Amino acid sequence: MTSLLVIIVLVLLGIAIWQLTKIFHLTQVGAANNDEFSEVANDRDNNVNGYLMFGFIGFIYIGTIYSLLKWGHLVLGTPASEHGPDYDNLMAISMWLIFIVQGLTQFLLHYFAFKHRGKEGNKAFYYADNDKLEFIWTIIPVIVLAGLILYGLYAWTNIMFIDQEKEDTVLVEVYAKQFSWEVRYAGPDGVLGKANVRYIEGVNTLGVDMSDPNAQDDIVATELHLPKGKQVVFKFRSQDVLHSAYFPHFRAQMNVVPGMVTEFAFVPTVNTDDMRQDEGIMKKVANINEIRSKKSAQLVAEGKTALDPYTFDYLLLCNKICGASHYNMQMKVVVEDDADFKKWLSDKETLASAVKKSKEDAAKPAEPAGQAVPVKGADSTAAAKPDSTMVAQVIKK
Repeated sequence: MTSLLVIIVLVLLGIAIWQLTKIFHLTQVGAANNDEFSEVANDRDNNVNGYLMFGFIGFIYIGTIYSLLKWGHLVLGTPASEHGPDYDNLMAISMWLIFIVQGLTQFLLHYFAFKHRGKEGNKAFYYADNDKLEFIWTIIPVIVLAGLILYGLYAWTNIMFIDQEKEDTVLVEVYAKQFSWEVRYAGPDGVLGKANVRYIEGVNTLGVDMSDPNAQDDIVATELHLPKGKQVVFKFRSQDVLHSAYFPHFRAQMNVVPGMVTEFAFVPTVNTDDMRQDEGIMKKVANINEIRSKKSAQLVAEGKTALDPYTFDYLLLCNKICGASHYNMQMKVVVEDDADFKKWLSDKETLASAVKKSKEDAAKPAEPAGQAVPVKGADSTAAAKPDSTMVAQVIKK
């Protein structure tokens, strides 16, 4: 409300100044015989505007160069997917073309505005048309844009194409909900079981149809692990609102739409440990930790806990504003060798097993209050607590 009142006051102040200026001009009518207050531009006005044009083009160039030097290091570095280099090449070509064309056309625009500024006695030359010139400045953008579009379609096809016959393909469902992600891996059968939000109950937080035979070996996790060098096919579902699964270092993104399944596939090429040794990543981590150390010193001085050092991890982010905690909707992604991935996956409990244990725990009769018998020794505290760790472990997995 305060911001709105400030805006209203500023608008009213601007209107008041404008009206005062008009009154001032009216008071000068007839006060002088020269053209000082004329509404018609004279040579002095045109010269001022001409030099301002040059000043503005300088502002554009200086601002662009400053931005590149100041924030250029924030762009993503080494791509971590097979199609990533094509994506980066397309971006680089597009940006170079934009910078060159923008720099040239802006200079010509402001230069000719200065060179051909109005002068008393000059008369504009009427030039109707030039078919040859119009053909040139039409066909060149057509060729350039057609090349960019074709290259873009090639890169997009590489991302969206799913080779169904490729061996050792990993099938993963990514499930979005405000404000977290969950993933479900297909088991040895290579097929995900059916799912619907109506089946969400207890540890079955993804709504998997447990009557489907293909769902019996599905594995649910809250951390996404990917095998290096293997095609990973992603199936996306949303429980509530529109989300967007964004893998910045893999150069991949897909909308996650309630009521439908979207998909894409990519091949990870750089595991997490190798990316942590990347020169660009190491510089960014060092910069982040420098900022965090300064903040930690401030927190310690205030009697608060210091921040932990930052360690690089791949992340799955939400790239749609999906609610109040949208900024915190992320999931850790680990890229590892195939052997490590298979070991991690084999150590996970299947969803069917977790659901069965949950039902068994729920079916056990509760002990009457005051009947619990404490156990002597180190386990007495653990024995006195209710057995709720199983469900927590399942959800964590």
